[in-house]
Amino acid sequence: MQTKEHEELEVAEAPAGKSSRILWILATLAIVAGLVFVKMKYFPSPNAEGKGGGGKGAGAGKGGAAGPGGKGGGQKLPVQVYVVKATNLADEVAATGSVMADESVVIKSELSGKITSLNIREGQPVRKGQLLFSINADEAQAGIRKQEYNIKLFRDQERRQRILLDKEYISAQEYEQANNQLLTAQSELQALRATLDRAFVKAPFDGVLGLTTATVGTYVSPGTEITTLSRVRPVKIDFAVPGRFAANVRVGDVVSVTDEATNKQYKAKVYALDPQIDPVSRTQPVRARYANTNDELRPGAFVKVNLQLGESTDALQVPTEAVIPEASGYSVYTVKDGKMVPKKVKIGIRSDKVIQVTDGLAVGDSVIRTGILQLKPGDAVRVTK
Repeated sequence: MQTKEHEELEVAEAPAGKSSRILWILATLAIVAGLVFVKMKYFPSPNAEGKGGGGKGAGAGKGGAAGPGGKGGGQKLPVQVYVVKATNLADEVAATGSVMADESVVIKSELSGKITSLNIREGQPVRKGQLLFSINADEAQAGIRKQEYNIKLFRDQERRQRILLDKEYISAQEYEQANNQLLTAQSELQALRATLDRAFVKAPFDGVLGLTTATVGTYVSPGTEITTLSRVRPVKIDFAVPGRFAANVRVGDVVSVTDEATNKQYKAKVYALDPQIDPVSRTQPVRARYANTNDELRPGAFVKVNLQLGESTDALQVPTEAVIPEASGYSVYTVKDGKMVPKKVKIGIRSDKVIQVTDGLAVGDSVIRTGILQLKPGDAVRVTK
């Protein structure tokens, strides 16, 4: 009885196992067919494309699109173009610059000693010659008094020696020794007085004082920085223009200066040009001056400078995206007889949207402005609006 049941169970399981294998085989075939479809659809072999080129269903057929050669090698690439025309252009050079004080100096101590008086009012104007601070000068003053006594003594000795020389009681050499002592003492006195003058530091010009950390009683050494003094009326504007515009910049030109912090504009006048073009940046250093009567611009500020060089009525300009920078210069892609033709160009004034082309293009040329990365010389293109 058990044997019969066992045989019936095996007979029942056999069809089920066979069905599972069939399903697995069908699934595998479906996956393989899918992979083959993807390969043929998106990754066709070059041989297959070449063979298909002569068939009725190939791209060269009546329903296909013509390629770059017009014989079915591929589809024409759609591009947008800009037709070059003469436009009005203000010859303006934009540059970045910085504001500098008309005169600026760091006030330092020239002697060692304690500060005995301090007349620095931080951030306040001072006049030329005004006393800023003084160093303990007792030692220098004592040396001066001592030397003055010595000079009186040497002068008396020199007078007596001269009388004796006139009577030929002494030699000329003995007189010269006495006279030399007097002259040496007088020179030393001048040096001591110069040292005493350095103990009293005065403003070298009219200006505004900076901040200081010094106080009365502070011990300072030669070279110790005490404060700064700046003349900020007027101020200088330092900037540079590309070397190709150097010949167009003149002393007396008016420049527009825009403060980066406030966006306010001011008019400054060029008063000096560096005689040399910077060999590293190939730019012409220029310096302008602004009156700054209301302290609008502060030294150290960053500004934008625009210099007007004139106006042209027949300038050629193209969109910025159409100009391709290269190692040897610049180029643009043009359309001629339905194909892409590259052209070398020289550029001039540029802005965010357009760039002036000074050489390489003519009025009526069609310059490609889209799809540039997908193109190579000789590709067939289709101009779209």
